[in-house]
Amino acid sequence: MHPRIAELLQYVDAQTALLHDSYFDVPREHRGMRPSPDRWSPAECVHHVAIVERRLAQRLAALIEEAKKLPPEDDTSSLFPLAIATRVEVRGQRFRTSEAAEPRDTDPARAWEDFMDVRRELQRVIATGDGARLGAVSAPHPVLGLFTGYDWIAFAGAHAARHADQIREMRG
Repeated sequence: MHPRIAELLQYVDAQTALLHDSYFDVPREHRGMRPSPDRWSPAECVHHVAIVERRLAQRLAALIEEAKKLPPEDDTSSLFPLAIATRVEVRGQRFRTSEAAEPRDTDPARAWEDFMDVRRELQRVIATGDGARLGAVSAPHPVLGLFTGYDWIAFAGAHAARHADQIREMRG
C-alpha cells in the first residue's frame, strides 16, 4: 500500500476508535436522548457521520477515477499535519449541516452497525485509489473550500473526531 494511503487510513482508524469509545461510553438507554431539542443525540451524531461518509465514498470514487488517468503518485512524504483535518476537528466553530446530511429516524440500536457498514464501503473505495495521485485532483467542500482527494480521506477521520468530541461534551 502506498505510504500516503496507509498513513491516512491509520489516521481514519484512530479517529474512528475515538468515535467508538465516546459512543459506547454513553449508556445504551441514553444514546437516543438529545441533550436539548436543538442538539443531536449520540446516535444521531453517529448517524450523521454515516450519512456524510456515504456521500463522501461517492465523491471519492469519482476523484479516484480522475486521478487514475494521471501518472502514479511518486511522493511518499507525510501528509500530516493536514490543515483540513485540524480545521474540521476543532469544535470552536459550529457548522450548519445540509438538509441531506441531517439524521432522521435514527435507530440507536443500529446506529453504530450502520455506520460501520458505510465505513467499510469507504475503506473499500479508498483502497481502489492506492497509488493514485490523489493530491492532484480536488472537489469543493460546501463550507471549507477545495479539498484534494487526500484531504477528503482525512476529512473522514477529522469528521469522526469532531463528533466524538461532541458526544463527549454531552456527558459533561
